[in-house]
Amino acid sequence: MVLNVISGALAVLSLVLILWQWLAARRFPLHQRLPADPRPPSPVTFPSLTLLKPLKGCDAFTEACLRSWFAQQYQGPVQILFAVASPDDPVCGIVRKLQQEFPAADSRLVICGPLLGANAKVSQLVQLEPLIKHDRLVISDADVLAPPDFLAATHPASRITPPPGLTCCFYRLANPATLAMQWEAVAINADFWSQVLQSQTLKPIDFALGAVMATPRRCLEEIGGFKALADCLADDYQLGHRIARRGYGIELSPVVVECWSEPMGWSAVWKHQLRWARTVRVCQPAPYFFSILSNGTLWPLVWLAANPALPVVAFAGFAVLVRILTALGLQRRLSQSSGGRWVYAWLVPVKDILQAAIWILAFLGNSIEWRGRRMRLRRDGTLEPQPGPGRG
Repeated sequence: MVLNVISGALAVLSLVLILWQWLAARRFPLHQRLPADPRPPSPVTFPSLTLLKPLKGCDAFTEACLRSWFAQQYQGPVQILFAVASPDDPVCGIVRKLQQEFPAADSRLVICGPLLGANAKVSQLVQLEPLIKHDRLVISDADVLAPPDFLAATHPASRITPPPGLTCCFYRLANPATLAMQWEAVAINADFWSQVLQSQTLKPIDFALGAVMATPRRCLEEIGGFKALADCLADDYQLGHRIARRGYGIELSPVVVECWSEPMGWSAVWKHQLRWARTVRVCQPAPYFFSILSNGTLWPLVWLAANPALPVVAFAGFAVLVRILTALGLQRRLSQSSGGRWVYAWLVPVKDILQAAIWILAFLGNSIEWRGRRMRLRRDGTLEPQPGPGRG
């Protein structure tokens, strides 16, 4: 009797949380732009920007992703700094090709020195920092493809109020080419962004989403520069969190960027999801612990196992159907696609069950594999290299 009551309450709660998550996402002005100023702005009214792009290796999508930043429709000055660890990195050829294609761009390829911390990406950013010319910084991952108006939309000339401490944006997995990536697409394109907005209904967000982040240079300097993040795994979270702790606001832009990835199998996707889960568990232990309550498939099935009565069967079926419909709707909204992904609808409840396993594993270890290196994640979110080569 007690198990039936508890599992029933959790099943109902999970349905309520799923609907709340969906509603929070529906109310956010995703993809919207500010209304155009009828007066054409002068180029001098646009903030001067420095774009920082740490790079490592390349794939079939790297050139298109990097070209999207060279081709930005932005009237203000933009400095682009690329960083690589070695002159032999094949991505150097792509950068040089784009520099020839866009000779007017103020761009520079920087060959970085030895690692300055456990996080190789932040080590590159530390070495780019002395070369920054402008007071507004944009930090972007290598696999991000931005819409042509991204910089103009996130740094409008008509803005009257001071910029926030940090602006970040949502991103979508643009090419889920394998079944495993379709599963991950449910986590990214449906759940992640809507869960962030759900949490924002409770309190202002105090972290950043790392695909693209924009911040005034003074805010970076106040937290000790990139050097303060050199050993952190979740450098994006820590950057936003430390800026927020100094009293600055974190703003979510409605503009969405795309992340492009080479095809990944189940092993690579599983390692990625587990690393992500352990990172979130360390950064936000209490919210991550309670996140299991919103698993819209797990708890109805638990209640069904505890009490296979007809009303429970009907509720479980209804709850799982709602979960599938809301997830597909959120994916369509993020991707702005009119076509559905009904052929992959069955992956939504599968994702929830596998996510429950990942949730458990997140608390059972601190080892991660990242960029081919095996690391141990400390309680404070910093990394400690471990012996032995990684594979993920």
